[in-house]
Amino acid sequence: METLRKETQKQIGQYVAEDYRTAGVFSKYGIDFCCKGHRTIEEVCTKNNIDSNELLNELDKVLTANTNQSIDYKSWPLDLLAEYIEKKHHRYVEEKIPILRQFLDKLCKVHGERHPELFKINELFTASAGELAAHMKKEELILFPFIKKMVKAQIDKGAILAPQFGTVENPIAMMMQEHDNEGERFRQIAELTNNYNPPADACNTYRVTFAMLDEFEKDLHLHIHLENNILFPEAAKLEKAFL
Repeated sequence: METLRKETQKQIGQYVAEDYRTAGVFSKYGIDFCCKGHRTIEEVCTKNNIDSNELLNELDKVLTANTNQSIDYKSWPLDLLAEYIEKKHHRYVEEKIPILRQFLDKLCKVHGERHPELFKINELFTASAGELAAHMKKEELILFPFIKKMVKAQIDKGAILAPQFGTVENPIAMMMQEHDNEGERFRQIAELTNNYNPPADACNTYRVTFAMLDEFEKDLHLHIHLENNILFPEAAKLEKAFL
């Protein structure tokens, strides 16, 4: 019992950072592990009326399962992780946004009269598309290059010039706030789509669009998790080594 009690004080983001397979368990219980990964097991269980022992038992099953599918992102060098996020997750967002916007526009025209919630879904996704495009550019042009400079300086045993933004924690705070905004938008989209379950009269385009939105949100969750729970805290820690 003492062990279980100790585990309830562990942050959700720590669990997912150590083994991404645990994300599936948190998602099952409707627990936000990316934008709100700083909360402890005890906090979310109390707030959502979840049996903490039951949740911990499910996490334990996942953690002790014999599988090689989990990627240990935490062991990656920070410059590699930043590059991976940009090449995999940023490119994914850029590729999927125009397709989803086209499909959502079509759904509004064809099914909007019977399903007026589609207009709100389209509005939320369009807003998210614009914000994400600007957000990713800030990371690619400002934050990620500085993280890569710090890694190089550490390897070369050199120094780094103070950035114009003062400390890396300033752009990180901004990026995390923007992550929260997108997390909230997608919580609304998930609610409006009945967790991406299309209605009985849905055509193939309708079903494909909801499946794509579901996939988009899952990719965004991993994307935000890698930054909020691994890249950003490790970058802040690395910067302190130069002070």
